[in-house]
Amino acid sequence: MSTSSVALSGVEQSAGLRSAIRRQLFIGGRFVDAGDGATLTCVNPHDNSPIVDVAMAGKADVDKAVAAAQAAFPAWSRLAASERGRILLRVADRIEANLEELARLEALDTGHPLRDARALDVPRTAMTFRYFGGMADKLEGSVVPVDVGFLNYLLREPLGVVGQVVPWNFPVMFTSWKLGPALAAGNCVVMKPAEITPLTSLKIAELMAEAGVPDGVVNMVPGLGAVAGQYIAEHPGIGKIAFTGSTATGRRIVQASAGNLKKVQLELGGKGANIVFDDADLSAAINGSAYAIFHNQGQACIAGSRLILHERIADEFLERFTRLARSIRLGNPLDADTEMGPLTSAQHRDRVLGYVSIAREEGGQVVLGGKPPDNAALSRGFYIEPTVVRARSYRDRIAQEEVFGPFVTVLTFSSDEEALRIANGTEYGLGGGLWTRDVARAHRFAREMHSGTIWINTYKRVHAASPFGGFGLSGYGRDMGFEAMHEYTQVKSVWINVDAATPPWYRR
Repeated sequence: MSTSSVALSGVEQSAGLRSAIRRQLFIGGRFVDAGDGATLTCVNPHDNSPIVDVAMAGKADVDKAVAAAQAAFPAWSRLAASERGRILLRVADRIEANLEELARLEALDTGHPLRDARALDVPRTAMTFRYFGGMADKLEGSVVPVDVGFLNYLLREPLGVVGQVVPWNFPVMFTSWKLGPALAAGNCVVMKPAEITPLTSLKIAELMAEAGVPDGVVNMVPGLGAVAGQYIAEHPGIGKIAFTGSTATGRRIVQASAGNLKKVQLELGGKGANIVFDDADLSAAINGSAYAIFHNQGQACIAGSRLILHERIADEFLERFTRLARSIRLGNPLDADTEMGPLTSAQHRDRVLGYVSIAREEGGQVVLGGKPPDNAALSRGFYIEPTVVRARSYRDRIAQEEVFGPFVTVLTFSSDEEALRIANGTEYGLGGGLWTRDVARAHRFAREMHSGTIWINTYKRVHAASPFGGFGLSGYGRDMGFEAMHEYTQVKSVWINVDAATPPWYRR
């Protein structure tokens, strides 16, 4: 396994960032300590060294954040939509101006390679704010043809205060996916970043204040999921909760939201089917399939974690695929040459390694990896080699359960019908793809695969203008695209009697 050289420790490489790191809650336009003084240490996943202690919100802090958002809502929702849009465009400008700092913070906090954070995560974050800045004044109502003499029109209005919970795998990007449409539609927000990766979300809050987002419109309350997250889901002053994370936590959020019947939007787990047919361009499919599973160490809900190969090309594909995977450069995410960094936490690394044991128990063949790299420079970090496992059946646990790591399960098929049966053979339905030159087959599978996004001869493409979300246990509702603007509004029907006679319902 190829590894990049590491000249400096994570703490030494991060020293220049420390002065810029925000460690407090952001409530009402100010950075403040948690009311009870609670903190949690963020650690560098490259070497398990401490980065900073970050304030952890409790219930009282969430109450203050909700109150600040409620106070800010009347003015923000009545602000001209075009002006809200201009503010979001300035946010995008501030993010681009601070690209290098945000990219390094993201790499330091999450283990995501710096080259990916620079080229993808931070630019996509700016793009999302820019897209929704442009969408702010495009939200239209409609006129409904009803009875003669009456005018009926529909208004789309903001929900009020919304709660948002973002995960630890792409925190900077998910912060924009949630905030962009909510703010453009006129809502105020209480957001909880993941407790182990809050640094870029807090930096975004600082940049938003610099860009002119009014006090209280955005409130950032990192905290434990079982405390701050649970309370946001329960809070009677919050009209909606939007959550990205595990299916198990999504279920708990739905239950917690029942108190005031708040609107719920969930983007949950996935078990992406990545199908390669025997007529595919194998070179493109091999490279794209490696990106589909090993990008961000496989810590993506849309990862192509089930590699489904036509039996005629399976052996050749797998030989070339494992050769490529073996060449991926593991190393310190702050090293510009690193292609795959550590997993984000020790707990998650151990969970992924647990699935290697499950694979062996089920009779699966570990073709590659399945262990930490044999490299002393990486021994303190949360690294796992790219792992390729051939499963016996698509019903095996490793082909059904989300591993969320650099772990791909390989299955084979002999017919289109079998491929479709395997692809749809889980309860998840977030993302999936296929590689084929047959246009008719491509459109048929796009129609018949049970997934919110289908990629054809590519994988894992996202864009601010394209709706993103899942079916089944992958949740409901959509991030991004104009669909997301609708997710953050409610419809009001207005009836006007223009010239209709009032019937004499009661005679006296």
